[in-house]
Amino acid sequence: MGEPVSQTPPSESGGGFKRGMWSSRTGFILAAAGSAIGLGNIWKFPYIAGVNGGGAFVLIYLVAIVLVGYPIMLAELVIGRNTQASPVVAFGKLAGPESKWKMLGWLGVLTGFIILSYYSVVAGWALNYVLMSVCDFLSNKSPEQISSLFDKLYVAGDINLFWHTLFMLLTIGIVFGGVKKGIERWARILMPMLFLIMLILVARVVFLPGFVRGVSFVFAPNFDKLTAAGVLEAVGHAFFTLSLGMGAMLTYGSYLSKKTDLVKASAVVCSLDLIIALMSCLIIFPIVFSFGFEPDQGPGLVFKTIPVVLSQIAGGELLAILFFLLLAFAALTSSISLLEVVTSHFIDSFGWSRKKATLIPGLLILLFGIPSALAGGGGLFSSWESIVGKNFFDTVDYLATNWMLPLGGILIAIFIGWFAPLERIKDEFQTGSKFKHIFIVWLWAIRVIVPIVMVVVLLYKVRILDL
Repeated sequence: MGEPVSQTPPSESGGGFKRGMWSSRTGFILAAAGSAIGLGNIWKFPYIAGVNGGGAFVLIYLVAIVLVGYPIMLAELVIGRNTQASPVVAFGKLAGPESKWKMLGWLGVLTGFIILSYYSVVAGWALNYVLMSVCDFLSNKSPEQISSLFDKLYVAGDINLFWHTLFMLLTIGIVFGGVKKGIERWARILMPMLFLIMLILVARVVFLPGFVRGVSFVFAPNFDKLTAAGVLEAVGHAFFTLSLGMGAMLTYGSYLSKKTDLVKASAVVCSLDLIIALMSCLIIFPIVFSFGFEPDQGPGLVFKTIPVVLSQIAGGELLAILFFLLLAFAALTSSISLLEVVTSHFIDSFGWSRKKATLIPGLLILLFGIPSALAGGGGLFSSWESIVGKNFFDTVDYLATNWMLPLGGILIAIFIGWFAPLERIKDEFQTGSKFKHIFIVWLWAIRVIVPIVMVVVLLYKVRILDL
């Protein structure tokens, strides 16, 4: 437990509000880890690892976190703590109020806004499966019937809209409470529960016949199935799952004390993110292998394949409740940080009260997410797919994850590596840290390695680079 941190003086937004601060380093790490640990770890990581051969993909993912994810996370925390501001104001303070670099802050705010609008729809699926699990939806159904439930849910616009709305209201309610009484308080509740559920699930799958094969699949690299495209997928996912490029870590960093060791804190958050991703694989793949399924099931692995397998396991009903609660908790800890980016912007830039800055943007995100909630069932924006080639949900997902996030990461690296005041950045990096000597290593990683790698990822994501 870190020592208490006092409030800072009123913000420079003109509103006269005291800027919220984390009560301790532990509170920050739980909140930051909650931001990083989301559906990307528990839903997406296992299926893309399965498609790309397992262990080799995991190894590349680990390298990507060290060489790309960790340096950018540290960069965002340095910017946030140094400026004590949200993205737009932060870049204005470092580059000058008239600098075009402020647009990078706007990109982060807009990215968080867009991602949360459809992320909450996927989170709604998890909530729906929690309810179905409580109602014992696995009983007296064939595997085909269980698998088809997700297809029915996807096109059920009214149900998706209900869960999307409920999830957004939960997110708004937590962020409404502020940094300490809202975000940190709930991080201290949700994160331990998330870890506990994962430990229970891992303890259960240890006794399944496919556990050894699942462990081997995750930890024994098989490079025969890993392609160049798979390598770039691992790098891109490492970036996405750490909540980078959208201002979330920058915003959370702005609530940090100068006593916090940013180098160490970033390493802890990245480590927790990796541990959860690996634990997710250790839960899912033994279940899959135990009943003759293949790991390369794609996006339907969690919502279609896993329920079918759980229906064949003793105590599967309880496991289903725990598993989908895990998904819902992970989604909520991430959605909180996405909304906080937007909320913090309106507090800092316009002097709004936290209540106003949470409620109005939150409701706007809820409204903007309606077409994504209805995307599978036609209705609103039903002609969108015929015009764009993707439904509305897939369109905003493609725009945010393939364009906006990588572009944000590239520009953050270029800005802090080449344009930000070097002595100011160095001083912030080293303040409170026992690892002052690695500054030069981090700086050149940010200046050279990160931009080059992220440019290649961007070109691959938007299909300019064909592998």
